[in-house]
Amino acid sequence: MQYEARVRALIGDDEVCRLFMSIPGVGPLTALVYKSAIDDPKRFAKSANAGVHLGLTPRKYASGEIDYNGRITKCGDPLTRSHLFEAAMVLMRRSAKTSALKAWGTRIVRRGSMKKAYVVVARKLAVFMHRMLLDGTAFDFGVEPAAIAGMN
Repeated sequence: MQYEARVRALIGDDEVCRLFMSIPGVGPLTALVYKSAIDDPKRFAKSANAGVHLGLTPRKYASGEIDYNGRITKCGDPLTRSHLFEAAMVLMRRSAKTSALKAWGTRIVRRGSMKKAYVVVARKLAVFMHRMLLDGTAFDFGVEPAAIAGMN
């Protein structure tokens, strides 16, 4: 309990972490870990590169006529990746309020598995949180953000 109080004290005056915590499933520790992992958001040319940096993109295999996507690359910070995965799980399972991101994840579940949907939603969370760092925009529950809509 004392560690949780320390983390809350760290982010008490941090506007960026409070902005991240407006996303369902993102708590104080996830916000702090993501902010420290990305550090300078301007080092990425596109917001989609934040998901690549954290290892949340599928491996590509192409040889002659064979071309398929494998599991995620898992390069980058494993702590941040695991926190984003947990945030995606909470958003998909426990979030009572419906959002465009949750609806999109639910459509992914229909085509594949729940675990794949968690990974995809975690990648979209990374992309959206990067955009929030750059723009200072808040999470919009109703409309899919432009950074997320382009990744379909």
